[in-house]
Amino acid sequence: MNYNPGDQPVTPNWSLDGAHVLLTGVTGFLGQASLERLLADHPNTRVTVLVRGRGATSGADRVAGLTRKPVFRTLRRRIGGPALAELLAERVTVIEGDLTDAVPALPEDLTTVIHCASTVSFDPPIDDAFQVNVGGLVNLYDAIVALPRRPHVLHVSTAYVAGARKGVVAEAPLDHDVDWDAELTAALAARAEVERASRRPEALRTLLAEARAEHGKAGPQATARAAEEARRRRVTERLVDYGRLRAHSVGWPDVYTFTKALGERVAEQYARDEGLRVSVVRPAIVQSALRHPFPGWFDSFKMVDPIILSYGRGTLPDFPGLPDAVVDIVPIDLVTNALLAVAAVEPEPGTPVYYHVGTGARNPLTQRQLDENIRNYFRRHPLPEAGRGHIAVPTWRFPGASQIERRLRAGERAVSFAERALLRLPASPRTRDWMTKVHKETKRIESLRRLSTLYGVYTEVEAIYTDGNVLALHRRLPDEVVSRGSFDAAEVDWPHYLQEVHCPSITALLRQSVTRRPRSNRRGQLPEGRDTVAVFDLEGTVVASNLIEAFLWARLADRPKGTWARELAALAGAAPRYLRAEQRSRGEFIRTFMRRYAGASEDALRELIRDRLGDALLRRSLPEAIRQVRAHRAAGHRTILITGTADILIESLRPLFDDVVASRLHVRDGVLTGFLAAPPLVGEARLAWLRQHAEDIGADLSSSYAYGDSFSDRSLLEGVGNPVAVNPDPKLFRHAKRHNWRIEEWGGHTVGPVETMVELTTSAAGPGARGAAR
Repeated sequence: MNYNPGDQPVTPNWSLDGAHVLLTGVTGFLGQASLERLLADHPNTRVTVLVRGRGATSGADRVAGLTRKPVFRTLRRRIGGPALAELLAERVTVIEGDLTDAVPALPEDLTTVIHCASTVSFDPPIDDAFQVNVGGLVNLYDAIVALPRRPHVLHVSTAYVAGARKGVVAEAPLDHDVDWDAELTAALAARAEVERASRRPEALRTLLAEARAEHGKAGPQATARAAEEARRRRVTERLVDYGRLRAHSVGWPDVYTFTKALGERVAEQYARDEGLRVSVVRPAIVQSALRHPFPGWFDSFKMVDPIILSYGRGTLPDFPGLPDAVVDIVPIDLVTNALLAVAAVEPEPGTPVYYHVGTGARNPLTQRQLDENIRNYFRRHPLPEAGRGHIAVPTWRFPGASQIERRLRAGERAVSFAERALLRLPASPRTRDWMTKVHKETKRIESLRRLSTLYGVYTEVEAIYTDGNVLALHRRLPDEVVSRGSFDAAEVDWPHYLQEVHCPSITALLRQSVTRRPRSNRRGQLPEGRDTVAVFDLEGTVVASNLIEAFLWARLADRPKGTWARELAALAGAAPRYLRAEQRSRGEFIRTFMRRYAGASEDALRELIRDRLGDALLRRSLPEAIRQVRAHRAAGHRTILITGTADILIESLRPLFDDVVASRLHVRDGVLTGFLAAPPLVGEARLAWLRQHAEDIGADLSSSYAYGDSFSDRSLLEGVGNPVAVNPDPKLFRHAKRHNWRIEEWGGHTVGPVETMVELTTSAAGPGARGAAR
């Protein structure tokens, strides 16, 4: 039989006068709202908060920072910022600590504990979820039972601890026989088990093979890092899968609700064994405020918000919900008001009391009604689409989970096939345009998959959570308490709340981000900095040419056109060998191709380059690159050109840069041997050189720039604070998109290779040119 707070004879302490409240999870959504109400409306209540530091920020500093957040806006305006800071210092004590560790000693005069802290992610790794939602709870209760006087504990849970059920769910203990202690032990041991499996030779062999195929051109260290990142990612994915499947196997939709349900078992055991007074409060889906601290207040996007925003963006064409299923949404202020009312009503020791705080029982909102309200809102107030008017929203037809799943799988297969095909194409503006479209579609499908996986089960819940205890408690409230903080679910007017309060609030930032576009700097404007360097790759970044083209210039510049076909055929015959070398590594390609210069006269080649090929190289320079180099120099940055091309071929570019780092050809008795004098600076070697150079000259790489066009430039680009992908090849383009790097298209008006060859052959041959390249 449920305990009915309406029958309790003792007069509740509605104002919590003289109470000393311990509040956990104060930096979270419900914790912030609870602290604000305690300070604003309960002047004779002291508060202690348990908060861990984060990085260099102490727990006390984190709490002090809360007063600058929107939740305190109304109170701040009422009493002023300095007075609010004084109020916090006078009435709030901060204990530095974390529930996942041993909880520090608590004040002996505590009267009430409001436990709001938990991990709120639906799909965390199983050990993380258990460590906070179960293990952390054990630590907290151990600290509570150590007190000489046992406080009233408000255990904040969730209505969805009922699991995958249909029909009416009572305000009562859950009906299951899962052993929380055994589950906690197994969950905490899971990581070690998965970590061991991930380090086995067969697993590492697969990871390395995949990393070499994907990242081999970026260098051995990049390959190793990619393999290790993939291993860690798969460990996390495996642990997430552990949690999801274990929850499903015992009747819960995810590890979050599973661990919250076991957390209730912990509370019940301590109540029974230690005689604690425990009230279990189960809110439904908590969303933005109806009235307090102001209409629409929210701290971050909550459960329903990603669905609403995706719908408003036009990226959620349908959803696997049941049109008649109840979406049990409750505004945050109703939950806070109920929580503080429950704090005033102490249950009997050893007998927990349960409260469902939601709207589904007496003021239900169906999925169809939710859809109608958000559709009406976005049709009257559509989201802007930058430069394209406004976004038209779809009409949901509720096709069911199986059909949505089939569509998702088809979409995932399509974008995967398209991406694999595009990665095999040569770099070009058209390829990058196609990849941009595939990237956008991939992100859209990934978002749909995430929403469907995490939230789909909640939109198909057919449970109704009774709220008789909450209603009885509300009827006991004095009028002055009701006027300050009602929590009657029947008061929520859904069209008003959704269309005039909630949706305008959560879409405000999106509207601002589109309408208030950031101003772009005029061309050439860069922040000044004497400790900043700007590093440029050569081929495809500064000049629209490559080693093969440069060789052809040197080979064909003074030869009759009638011999060109033979020369081109010889080069084409060697192309497969060069391609295989390029696929293995950029350094191997350079070494292989430079052998074609064997036997050439160094003096003749330098003369040819000085008299004819140097100007041709300048004409093949990308105008945007030249402007950017000059802009960096004007800003006081040190400009560096790094290339695997032989230094003898790029002499005409030296005046543009402060430093030029290039390959050197080996010379014996004035004749090129076809070998290099030192290893070419490619891939990760470039980053190693840059780091040493930055240390030598006192440069700050975090404020520096790097420009490159190839995936082999990835390490160099990752080594600076401002990476720029210029005319990127497909792999680099994909990497840049995933990491939000700047992407530039340069060289639309650069002189082409055919024009360059025509100019060379129609100009006078310089003396000694013949024999420069054999």
